[in-house]
Amino acid sequence: MKLKYISLLLLFFAQFGIKSAIAQTQSAVKQQSLQQLCPAQVATAIENITNRPQFSRLRWGISIQTLSSAQNLYSRDAQKFFIPASNTKLFTTAAALQRLGSQFQIRTSVYGSSDNLRIVGRGDPSFTNTQLQELVQQLSWRGIRQVNQLIAEDSYFQGAVVNPTWEWEDIQADYGAPFGNFILNQNAVELKLLPQQIGQPLRIQWTDPAEAVWWRVENETVTVSAEETSTTSVSRDLKGTVLQIKGNLSVDAEPQSVSLAVVEPTAHFLRRFRLALANAGITTQQLVITRSSQENAQELAAITSPPLAQLLIETNQNSNNLYAEALLRIIARSAAPEAIATSSDSTDHNGLEIVSNTLTTLGVNPNSYVLADGSGLSRHNLASPEALVQTLRVMASSTVYRNSLPVAGISGTLKSRFQNTPAQGILQAKTGSMSGIVTLSGYLNATSYEPLIFSILVNQSNLPAAEIRQTIDEIVILLTRLRQC
Repeated sequence: MKLKYISLLLLFFAQFGIKSAIAQTQSAVKQQSLQQLCPAQVATAIENITNRPQFSRLRWGISIQTLSSAQNLYSRDAQKFFIPASNTKLFTTAAALQRLGSQFQIRTSVYGSSDNLRIVGRGDPSFTNTQLQELVQQLSWRGIRQVNQLIAEDSYFQGAVVNPTWEWEDIQADYGAPFGNFILNQNAVELKLLPQQIGQPLRIQWTDPAEAVWWRVENETVTVSAEETSTTSVSRDLKGTVLQIKGNLSVDAEPQSVSLAVVEPTAHFLRRFRLALANAGITTQQLVITRSSQENAQELAAITSPPLAQLLIETNQNSNNLYAEALLRIIARSAAPEAIATSSDSTDHNGLEIVSNTLTTLGVNPNSYVLADGSGLSRHNLASPEALVQTLRVMASSTVYRNSLPVAGISGTLKSRFQNTPAQGILQAKTGSMSGIVTLSGYLNATSYEPLIFSILVNQSNLPAAEIRQTIDEIVILLTRLRQC
């Protein structure tokens, strides 16, 4: 009994010692996270991170400044060009807000003359099946039952629907969907790949069965046993009408969803409009796409988009490329509608000029960036960290602009980042990511220091994007420790 008592006593002290050691370690980690960082220590602290051996071949571009006093806390190649990826949207949305105002809305109209309907699209990226049904309902309420010609006026914007500098693999996917005068469901369609019995090809299920007739599918897939790895790929041919589906799914796999960019947005919209009319009992004889406009026709139905303030939230928080490209062209069309309508230049080209002119007026150095699109999907975009910090500075007083950015650990593309860290809730920033590129630029409302603006751009990386993101996050969390000392 005595030996048993002594053993239990020793076990108790051993367990207590282990728990005490764990508690001490946790306390040390907590103290380290709360350890103050003086401004003079920022450069050394950041370079201890960025100069790790695994980062020796990639490029860092960093600019960190105080918001109010413009004190430079750290700079690394801040004036050199980097590919900014979706940080490009910071330029586009800043110019859109300055040019259009937060309450600006986009109008889609249907005009009528005798038994013809003419629909005019003005590039509303938020237009979905819901708005299409509402448009049809308005026409139905007017007693329209038969349409001789359903005409899509495709002349509001000029130029190609796809930026010529985008890569082929991008324009096949939903995130590279083409812009057009007419946009429906973000100009993307969805299908699912479902396993069948082992040895059989995968079953293809379209979310909208009416889309199936417009595609020729080359199905080179097979259902495999549960032990085998699932690998599938879906691609388009150069003409855009043939889907090549390859690979396999295990017999017990969940269905795989694939979102595809539509090929001809105006024709796609017109087909869906005709079907919606038919479902409401309105017959249509002929579909027509025209580049000519018609004046003085009576507006029979119309849909307006949410105000620009809401469109900016979708653009920046979810990094929506189509929204950004729409805003680029709307900026141009609204700036000089008559000149744009008769110009030989594409609307997106004019939009890029207006974005640059607007940013220059605000105080952003026009030589510090080069824009090829509005979204950042093009690798021809170039920007310095300095240009992004300047843009963030001149827009800092705009609540609408700042509210459009993701919040760390809470919303948008930062919802799953910085959770349970000192940066959660006090960081508003725009993310960006492409192959070999990871970027983050925004505002940090430090709790014990004045607010900061920063831009961190990583290019020419062969490391996993997740590793680069984690390192960028480490730098941002480091900045939360700043104190006046």
